[in-house]
Amino acid sequence: MSIGSFIKKQFIDVLQWNETGEGVLAWRFPMQDFEIQNGAMLTVRESQVAVFVNEGQVADVFNPGNYRLTTRTLPVLTNLRNWDKLFDSPFKSDVYFFSTRVQTGRKWGTTQPVTISDKDFDMIRIRAFGIYSYRVAEARKFFTEISGTREQYTRDEVEDQLRGILLATMANSLGNANVPFLDMAANQTLMAQQIRGDLTKAFEKYGLGLDEFNVSSVSLSEDLQAALDERISAGMKGSLGADKMGGFTKFQVASSIPLAAQNEGGLAGLGAGLASGVAFGNVMSQGLAGAAAAAGAAAPIAPASATPSSTTGAAAEESIEARLGKLKGLLDKGLISTTDYDAAKAELLKKLIG
Repeated sequence: MSIGSFIKKQFIDVLQWNETGEGVLAWRFPMQDFEIQNGAMLTVRESQVAVFVNEGQVADVFNPGNYRLTTRTLPVLTNLRNWDKLFDSPFKSDVYFFSTRVQTGRKWGTTQPVTISDKDFDMIRIRAFGIYSYRVAEARKFFTEISGTREQYTRDEVEDQLRGILLATMANSLGNANVPFLDMAANQTLMAQQIRGDLTKAFEKYGLGLDEFNVSSVSLSEDLQAALDERISAGMKGSLGADKMGGFTKFQVASSIPLAAQNEGGLAGLGAGLASGVAFGNVMSQGLAGAAAAAGAAAPIAPASATPSSTTGAAAEESIEARLGKLKGLLDKGLISTTDYDAAKAELLKKLIG
């Protein structure tokens, strides 16, 4: 092999990237000790961009096409290297190829709940999952901000950085949107649109374009979901009024009644009190005013202390019958158990019969 042939083999005549695998976004052409021959061919395929970097500075960017590398096609490098004086000299420059194909079906999700402000529930923690697609939109910016001088930069590496950007942007955009959680959960498209606008701007800072962003699910943390389920249950327990929070309070009072029956002096004691017209009527009328009003048209139970000592036997009999009717109304609405109803009824009948 002659010296001339050996020297000739040190020159690169064709620069191109034959993508053979998935997931590589940036690839550096292996230069080693080779130099690019003046007049060499550069092939940039569709969905690729080539970037020439001279001494750490981006010099020229080439879109898809075939190029013969001369002073005319490398104006920036020509100026940097004074090719007007060294026209026939080969040159060394790092050449990076970037894939501009859309990276589709990439999954995202919150590894930990994200805390945001909510108009209905004050501060809440939510978890969300979905799919997004992106691509390298500006190779120059992507090189300077993310990939740098590595031999290759993969999709997995960039997505490790994107995950933090995505979660921070999502928390900020949802917090500023003032959209109630119940609206977001019911309309995930609305949530996705709100996040996508801010996320697009965040991606652009790194030379990336966001092509698609979808939300497949959104949920509360387990403790908050349990509280929401209880609130929903309150609304389903018996039309406790238009005021939702008032209905929720009434439901909590009603839910506490079975617990009273488990303790000495609990609901059984309250049933006896009902027979003598003391305490139970007041507790139930305050805590379950809406339910008591629907139970019947009978007059409210008056405390025993308010009953004149001269009350006739017929009036007392009617009063106890009214109480029995009200007690039956509470049973029908599921606010007391059958056992509790039977105990209180027995007390009233004993009082009536004597």
